[in-house]
Formats: sequence, C-alpha cells, structure tokens
Amino acid sequence: MKKEARHATLYRAYRPADFSEVRGQEHVVGVLEKAIKNNKVAHAYLFCGGRGTGKTSVARILAKRLGVSAKDLYEIDAASQTGVENIRELREAVNSMPFESPYRFYIIDEAHMLSKSAWNAFLKTLEEPPAHVIFVMATTERDKVPDTIQSRCEIYTFKQPSREVLAQIAQDVAKKEGFTLGKPAAELVALLAEGSFRDALSILQKVLAVSSDKKIDIEEVEAVSGAPRGEIIRAILGSLMHHDAEAALAALGQAIGDNMDARTIAKLLIHRLRVILLMRYAPALADELSKELSETDVAFAQGSAKLPSVNSDMLRALLEAYGRMAYAAVPHLPLELAIVDICEKGSQSA
Repeated sequence: MKKEARHATLYRAYRPADFSEVRGQEHVVGVLEKAIKNNKVAHAYLFCGGRGTGKTSVARILAKRLGVSAKDLYEIDAASQTGVENIRELREAVNSMPFESPYRFYIIDEAHMLSKSAWNAFLKTLEEPPAHVIFVMATTERDKVPDTIQSRCEIYTFKQPSREVLAQIAQDVAKKEGFTLGKPAAELVALLAEGSFRDALSILQKVLAVSSDKKIDIEEVEAVSGAPRGEIIRAILGSLMHHDAEAALAALGQAIGDNMDARTIAKLLIHRLRVILLMRYAPALADELSKELSETDVAFAQGSAKLPSVNSDMLRALLEAYGRMAYAAVPHLPLELAIVDICEKGSQSA
C-alpha cells in the first residue's frame, strides 16, 4: 500500500528540494544563487516557461533559501482566483509582517489567468511593495502578462528540458524506486513527456505500477502509455521507403483505430528517420543514438540507411506535418498528406 502511494506521487516525491537538484535550468539557478549570496534579491519575479519545467519548484526553493517558513509561504492559484477582489485581499495582507521569517513570500501560479482589473489592482503593490514581501509569478504564457507588470519584475525563462535530461531523470527515479529502466524505455518516456518533468514522471509512475519483474523494457512503456508499437512505426517507415502509400496509410489507420495519438506517431516517425539519416551521414553520432533504440529498431535503421529512397525530403515532410497537426480539423490529416506526398515524389523520381 505504501509503495502504491509513492507511485501515485512520484513528481511530488522527487521534486527538487534544493538548487543543486534542479536539472536543465542552470541559467536560472545560477543567477538566483548569486543574487542570494550578494543580498540582491528582487521584490518581484516572473518565471516563464512550459508546463512541468520546474517554475513552482524553483520558487519554493528560493523561498527556502531565503529562510521563509511554511507559515509565511503563500501559494495562489490565479486560475481560480482571477478577480480584483482576490487581489484586494492580497494587497491588504501584504502589509502584515511575517510570522517568523524575513519575508512574506507569495507564489502566484498561472499568473496569466488574472483579469485585467486584477492586474490593475496589483500594479500599485508591485510599484511600492513592502520591504518584507517577495512575489514570484509563474506563467506558461508570458505574452498575456501586461507589459506594465513585466517591467517591474525580474524575468526568468525556463527551458524545456532536453530528451537526454528527461531520460536520465526517469532512469534515476526508477532506480530509487527499485526498478531497472532500460535506456530505450527511458528514451520513449522522455519523448512522450514533450519537455515536461511532471509528464515524464507521470508516465513513469504508470509503468512502475504494472511492472511485475522490476525490469522495464520499451514494450512495457508502449503498452502502458498507449504509444504506437515499434512494429507499426517500422511498417509506416518501410512503406514510405518503398513508396507504398496504401500500405503506409493502412498502418497509420490501424494505429489511429487503436486510439494511438497521431502526434506521438509523427514524433516517433521523425525520431526514427533522423537516426536512419544520421547512420548514413554521421555514423559516429548514430552509434550513440542507437543506444536509445531496441535491438529490432537498430537492425531496421541499419538496413534502411542503405536504401537510396531514404532522404532528407522525407524527414522535412514529416516535420512540416507535425507542425500542422496541432491545428488540423482532423489531427492525423497532415500526416496522411505527408505520406501521400512522399510516396508520389518517390515514385516519380524512381
């Protein structure tokens, strides 16, 4: 029962507790550490970046390093407290002295959700804040935060962690939980997480919950996450290389029919095709990338790299399709069109 509870909260259990544990945001952490050391802490910060990139975690660590206790740390969800009356309450509260800390520390999450009137009410507080107050506003949409607010904050942009960082974190956490996560499995977790620490550990917790032998391979991640199976990706790529649009579309249709996410299919096609091209043009780099793949995928890639029909135009077409899929009325339509175009051009040049 205890183990299940831990699996249900992996992201919280392994949330970084100190700047030294934060990964992929060295450009933010380094500056904040120097500011603390030099006693140059700002009264207002704006943390920008994609979801699950560590904005709230870093804000909490900043509060901890400044000696702020739980009694003087306030977290506000702007998504549910958007009105001017909420900000008026905050403006009154900030005038009170901290209970037992140097600062009253406010973390305002989803800050872009505040209403225009709320921002206007908040502006005066930011212009003349009490000396004992620090604000950290976290947002995924900086462009929705008024310029008048931004100009009064120190702004830090959080990067999406690389796939390598996410894969390593997945392996590290799995090991701490008593599991062995193979590198290809970790790479798939990282790929599916789309640059989010939180999503990577969310996927991992599902995999750990169903594993029976403590050794997790890529097939288990595919089964639990709903990612397309390796043979489907190989079938689509193989059909593209032989200019067989009908077979490629049939394989894609089967995957979509099995409720597999179209953008994930496209992402895996792009990843695998990139490895194939690198095997041809940059073998040394490809050798390292091959460690991310299963033995079957490595063998497929090695054979495909020798085919003259494989070229950069294929990868470019898939990249363009992936970019359009988020806005398409039918999510997998851009991928279908890319398959048709690749096969038509291939047949014409054959």
